[in-house]
Amino acid sequence: MAVKIRLARHGAKKRPYYRVVVADSHCPRDGRFIEEVGRYNPLTDPSTIKLDMEKVDKWIANGAQPTDTVARLIKTAREEA
Repeated sequence: MAVKIRLARHGAKKRPYYRVVVADSHCPRDGRFIEEVGRYNPLTDPSTIKLDMEKVDKWIANGAQPTDTVARLIKTAREEA
């Protein structure tokens, strides 16, 4: 099973709010996921990034591949901490 760490979009039209989830790569974007590992709100100033880095590191160690956007969010969260 190919596992990805990716964004699942929530919120209203023109008001996006994202959950960072671990999901099977064959599942739809907002569909079933294995575990939620964080949240991302691009509308606040500055953007709100809340990640459980222990869970993220555990999943990456187990072979989960973050998407390009999530990799950028992880890098930003590590710099802020």
